Amino acid sequence: VQLQASGGGLVQAGGSLRLSCAVSGRVGGRYAMGWFRRAPGKDREFVAAINWNGADTRYADSVEGRFTISRDNARATLYLQMIDLKPEDTAVYYCALDPNKDVADVEGGWWGQGTLVTVSS
Repeated sequence: VQLQASGGGLVQAGGSLRLSCAVSGRVGGRYAMGWFRRAPGKDREFVAAINWNGADTRYADSVEGRFTISRDNARATLYLQMIDLKPEDTAVYYCALDPNKDVADVEGGWWGQGTLVTVSS
């Protein structure tokens, strides 16, 4: 299984971006997916998670109301719509797939390579 994240880039504060994460390979059953990020000099942190059918989502307090996670199982793709971006959102964003969870929670499994989001002030 491989996860390919894309959609990062440079944006001004207040701007928007949409990240995508394409899943390839065979993943059986129901599985949760999520986004994490690592800012320069900081540990990786949770951003958002979504359950197997998209009916349940969970967000970090820092992005609640600005970011929206979604998934298209027919296309095996995960998304993260980000609006009202702030300089503190600057980080490498990673997508993840947890084959052991079907709720909005990701603890392990497979990880994408990351896509860089830079927000200028």
